[in-house]
This record gives sequence, C-alpha cells and structure tokens, in this order.
Amino acid sequence: MPSERAMKTGSACPPPPGPGKLRLYSMRFCPYAQRTRLFLAAKGIEFETININLKDKPEWLFEKAPLGKVPVLEKDGKIVYESLVCNEYLDGIYPDKCVTPSDPLEKARQSMILALWDAKVIGFYYKLMTGKEDERPALGKQFLDGLQFIEKALTQPFFSGNKAGALDYNLWPWFERLCMLKPIGVELSVDKFPQLTAWMERMLQLPEVKTCYFSPEAHAQFGKSWMAGSPDYDIGLEE
Repeated sequence: MPSERAMKTGSACPPPPGPGKLRLYSMRFCPYAQRTRLFLAAKGIEFETININLKDKPEWLFEKAPLGKVPVLEKDGKIVYESLVCNEYLDGIYPDKCVTPSDPLEKARQSMILALWDAKVIGFYYKLMTGKEDERPALGKQFLDGLQFIEKALTQPFFSGNKAGALDYNLWPWFERLCMLKPIGVELSVDKFPQLTAWMERMLQLPEVKTCYFSPEAHAQFGKSWMAGSPDYDIGLEE
C-alpha cells in the first residue's frame, strides 16, 4: 500500500510488502531519505514508498526503526535503516549495477570524504537554518570554509570518477538544498568553488537526480513550514 501522503500518529500499520517486493519508508523532503532514493533510481530498482510524518510519527515506525528516522527498507520480513547502511545493503542484494566502489582503497577514500563532510560541513548547514540572525555571518564562513575541503577532494568530473557513484549520491541532497541558504547570503561562487559548481551542473543532468529532484521553490516552501514548526510534508500533492 504505497502512500505519497505522509502517515502520522494514529495511522494504521501497513501490511508488509508482498514476497520479493521492496518498500522504502521515506519523507519527501528528507535529504537522508533522498540518498537512498538516488541509489534506487541509479540502480533501476522497483520499489514502493510509504512516506512518514517525522513530526507526528506513527507509533509503528519505532517497531521497524528504533531511532524513528527514515530511510527504512523492508523486504521479505527484513528491515534495514540508516541511509548509508541502506545504500550498502542495496548494493549487496542487487549486485548487478553496483554503486559502491569495490576497491578497498577507493571505498576508504570516499568514506574519509564523508567523514570530512560530517565534521566540517553538515552541522553548520543546520545551524545556519536555525541560528540567530547575528550568528549567521560567522556560521556562513565556517560552512564555506568546510566546503573548501570538499572542493579540494573533487579532482575528477564526479567524486566517484568519470561517472557518478556512491559518494556523489550521498552528498548531493544537501547541494540541492543550497538554494535555501541563498536568502541569508550564503551561496557557492564559481570563482571560489569552480569544481563543486561544475559538478552540480553535471549532477543536474543525470536521470536519477532528475527523478528525485525538488525545485528550489518546493524546498523553500517546505523549509518555511519547517522553520515555523509545522512542516508540510505533503506540499504539491493533490487532496
């Protein structure tokens, strides 16, 4: 029973997916869930989606994922959660078009760049979104300084080489959301970030990115509702 509209507290627990069927528990505007949607699109895997209201979570979500977060994958009675774990799992059970690098050194390199991202960048992104106005100049500088580490790590057309791969998909969701920082004066300039801005243009041309993409207007609308404390998870869906 796929559900585009977000299921919330009091929603009945959906029956498990049929034999051999893959289900993704997601939230349309969640960057972590988008990581897994990008993997699914890149690999061409058929799946059904149940979207979750992350402010008023259905009680049964915690039975599937104790942390109450998305993404969550369910197939044949097996449950996997956390975006990076989900993505590696997908490559394991659908190995025909592997997205994660098989070379141990390359896999380690990509993991180290993700560690830099977590330590130097992502925290400042969310602080910029929620911080006080007088804190934003300093936070913006820290955010852009952190992105310089990512800029220097990009030495080929994509982080994964000549074509997009795991690291590209795991980073992309926040670059798609950079538009949300522009109104507060934080954006990537071509002169300071030539590699990243060119990479963003290449990513936008990929079919898998287009499949999972939301416009700046949609992100702005959701961000406004989220900042107001009443996130509208169903923006753009018909009643």
